[in-house]
Amino acid sequence: MKEIDRQILDRIQTPLTRELGFRQLIETYQRPVYQLIRRMVLLHEDADDLTQNTFIKAYKGLDKFEGHSSLFTWLYRIATNETLTFLEKKKKRFVVTWDDYQEKVANYLDSSDALSEDEIQHKLQKALVNLPDKQRLVFLLKYEEDLSYEEMSNITGTSVGALKASYHHAVKKIEEALKQE
Repeated sequence: MKEIDRQILDRIQTPLTRELGFRQLIETYQRPVYQLIRRMVLLHEDADDLTQNTFIKAYKGLDKFEGHSSLFTWLYRIATNETLTFLEKKKKRFVVTWDDYQEKVANYLDSSDALSEDEIQHKLQKALVNLPDKQRLVFLLKYEEDLSYEEMSNITGTSVGALKASYHHAVKKIEEALKQE
């Protein structure tokens, strides 16, 4: 466990410094949690809400944290569960089809000034939108976060073999989408 995690946990476990420890947890991990969620949902408002929900759940679950993983892994697991649940609910609420929504997001990426990425990054984002949620998550954890399959397994609760297969399928679909561009 990293030293920063030990400091945070020590503060959280002491009643007088619990709030300070939780603030330190947020300051340390808010940015990477937000970035992961934002790459999954694309819209700032949704990512902001999901990040807040992640830390609310973390605060409520602090007493259950056993320290078998790092705080980073624990928070990422909460964030990925929140994000996948959000995306699943969003699919069910749609009056339009999920394919139409994905097309709208792709059009948003085409017309958006907010995303100041170079052309290759822009095309990658468009390809990612069309991946199934779990494949997109696995791709982002491996490609963007550079996590090992073991770390990803701890975060997602999925076997290493299944993660490798998911990543392989995601890469193939992205390659195909980029060829079609």
